[in-house]
Amino acid sequence: MKNFTRLLFIITVIGITSCSPKITSNFTNRQPELTVDDKIALLDIDHTLPENTVKVGELRFQDSGFSTDCSFNSLMTQARDEARKNGANIVKVVDKKKPDLWSSCYRLRIELYKYNGEVSALPQYKLQLD
Repeated sequence: MKNFTRLLFIITVIGITSCSPKITSNFTNRQPELTVDDKIALLDIDHTLPENTVKVGELRFQDSGFSTDCSFNSLMTQARDEARKNGANIVKVVDKKKPDLWSSCYRLRIELYKYNGEVSALPQYKLQLD
């Protein structure tokens, strides 16, 4: 009975942790954390990055094999939260793989930037409800 309980616990832990997408981050130039009121621009691949930006870091979203809640909007929301924590006010998608036969999730490579201009004036992606 003790082994069965231990096995059930391990399966539960694996099940809970494997439902979210795998996020890899690399921050090379962290800035002071932004407040909830600070605007963050979400730039897709076709949007151009403004001049005079400072790169804060990179994020990579990958499928963990059992990922759920990994739509484009969901991942961009998570990227926006990471950007805010690390002082970036631009989230720029640099590589995007759509769901396909091998994965039901979006896979994104994102760069985070700090921009001293008005980010709400930039052409950008608008988050939508899934």
